[in-house]
Amino acid sequence: MKTSKILVVDDEPQIRRVMRATLSSQGYTIVEAASGAAALEKIRRERPDLILLDMNMPGIDGLDTCREIRTSSNVPIIMLTVRSGEKDKVRSLDAGADDYVTKPFSMEELLARIRAALRRVGPSETIAPIATKELSVDFESRIVKVRGNPVHLTPKEFELLRQLAADEGKPLTHRRLLQAIWGPDYGDETEYLRVTVNQLRKKIEPDPSNPKYILTEPWVGYRLVIPRDARGKTSSSES
Repeated sequence: MKTSKILVVDDEPQIRRVMRATLSSQGYTIVEAASGAAALEKIRRERPDLILLDMNMPGIDGLDTCREIRTSSNVPIIMLTVRSGEKDKVRSLDAGADDYVTKPFSMEELLARIRAALRRVGPSETIAPIATKELSVDFESRIVKVRGNPVHLTPKEFELLRQLAADEGKPLTHRRLLQAIWGPDYGDETEYLRVTVNQLRKKIEPDPSNPKYILTEPWVGYRLVIPRDARGKTSSSES
C-alpha cells in the first residue's frame, strides 16, 4: 500500500516537530518547510499527496503560498491558523484551500480531516462529459474549457462540478454537497459551499451574476442545468 506523503509548512519548529512525530506514527511520510518559498520548492521536488499550510508566516504568507500552489497543482491543502473568524475561512477557501482547521486543534480532528482529504482524491465514478458551445468538461482527464480556453479549477471547485453533473438537473441539498465534497463531519458550513459555488461560477458562467449552468434552489441547495443535446455519452457500457 502506498504511503501518503504530507508536507508540513509552518515557521515554528516546535509545531513541525509535533506534527512530524504524530503523523509519522500514523504511517505518513513527512516533509517539512519553514516558509512559503521553501514550501514551493519542496512541492516541486517532493510532490506531496497533501499539504498542511500555516496561514500566518513571515515573507510569503499562507494565503499567497496557497494561491501560488493552485496555479500548477491540485494537491489537497488544509490551512492551519489561529484565526477563527468567518472572513478568514472565506479567504482561505478563496485562495484554493480544501479545508481550514483552527489552532489549537485536537490531533484526532486533524487526522480525520487528512483522511477525508486523501480519500476525496481517489478514483471516482465515470461521469458523462459536458460539451456545449461555451463550456466543455472531461471529468476523466479533468480538463475544463470555456469558449475553447483551458480553465483551472481548484480541487473543491472541480469536485463540486462533478457532484452536480452526476445528478444533473436534480437539486442537491447543501448538506449532501458539503458531506460529499468536504466529508461526513460537515453539513452546516454553508459558507464553505457558497464561496466555492461563487468561485466556480466566475470561472465557467458567461454571466456569473445571472448563472445559466449552476442554479440556486432557495433554502435547498444547487442544481446543474446543461442543454439536453450537449451532454456526451458515458464511457461505461450500456445494456
